Amino acid sequence: MDFLTPNQPTPLQELTDEIVRRAGVKLFIKRDDLIHPAVSGNKWRKLKYTIFTARQNGYSTLLTFGGGFSNHLFAVAAAGRAAGIGTIGIVRGEELTPDSSPTLQFCREQGMKLCFVSRREYRLKEESVRVREIVEEAKAPYLVPEGGSNPLALPGVREMVREVEQQLTYKPDYYAVAAGTGGTSAGILSAPAPVLAFSALKGGDFLREEISKLAGTEFQSAYLQLFTDYHFGGYARYTHDLLSFIREFEQRHHIPLEQVYTGKMLFGLYDLMEKGFFKPGSTLVAVHTGGLQGRLASLPPFHQEI
Repeated sequence: MDFLTPNQPTPLQELTDEIVRRAGVKLFIKRDDLIHPAVSGNKWRKLKYTIFTARQNGYSTLLTFGGGFSNHLFAVAAAGRAAGIGTIGIVRGEELTPDSSPTLQFCREQGMKLCFVSRREYRLKEESVRVREIVEEAKAPYLVPEGGSNPLALPGVREMVREVEQQLTYKPDYYAVAAGTGGTSAGILSAPAPVLAFSALKGGDFLREEISKLAGTEFQSAYLQLFTDYHFGGYARYTHDLLSFIREFEQRHHIPLEQVYTGKMLFGLYDLMEKGFFKPGSTLVAVHTGGLQGRLASLPPFHQEI
C-alpha cells in the first residue's frame, strides 16, 4: 500500500465491560492501529504533512532520530520507502548494529541508512560534531524531529479528531492518548479538544511544556490533563500487572495492544474509571496509536477480529 492511500476513516469501536458500566460512561476506541499496514496510528497522522512538504519542496532524503526500538524510526523508514524518499536514521547507542533489534532490521530492509552515535552525542545532538557531520554528508536532508512531533504533525492529528466527531455525530468529553513526545496530544488540543495524556516515560512532567509549545499555551490549562503515574518503570518497561491487564483486555475486546504506549494508557484510563474520576454520562475516546511491531513476544499471538 502506498503511504498516501491509507485506510480512512479508521474504525471507532465502542467498548463495554463491567468497569465501563459501573463508571456510567461511554467508552470508544479509535482504531488508528489499522490506518496503514506499516506506518500505523499516530505515526501516520504525524508524518502525513511532513511527507507532503518534503516532496513538494524537492527533498530527496528524510533524516531523523530514535532509539533501537523506536516506533518512529520504523514508521519513517516505511513511509520513506512508500513515498519514494530516502531515509537516514541517527540511532542512540554506538554499541548497537542493524541487527540489534527487529525494528532496526526492518529499517535497514526498507532502505534506511542507520548511523549510530553515543548516547551522550545523541543527548547533545544540537552540539554534537558527529551528528553535524552526518547531516552535512546527507547534503541538505529534510530534518524530522524525534517522534515526528513538529508543527506539521498537528493538522494530521486534527483530522483524526474530525473523523471521530463525524463518526459519533457529537463531540466526546475526553480523548485519552499515550504520550511520548507530546505531538499527538498537542494535535488533539489544537483542534481544540480535551486531552487526557498518559506519559509512557518516567518523569514525564516535562511533557506539559513540550505539549504547550506545540499546541499553544491557550489550549493547555483548559484542555490538557497529564498523568505521569502509569509509566510502569519508564519507557518500554513493564510489570506483571500491566501484562495481565493487556491479556485480559484482549480477551474481552479482541483488540491487540502493546506494552510501550497504548497498553499503559488504557491501564490508566480503566484505573481512573474505577476510581470514579469521570462524571456519569461522559463519552471517552481512547486513541489506539499503533506500534504493534513493538509488542512483546511473550504475549500470546493475536489474530485481530474487527
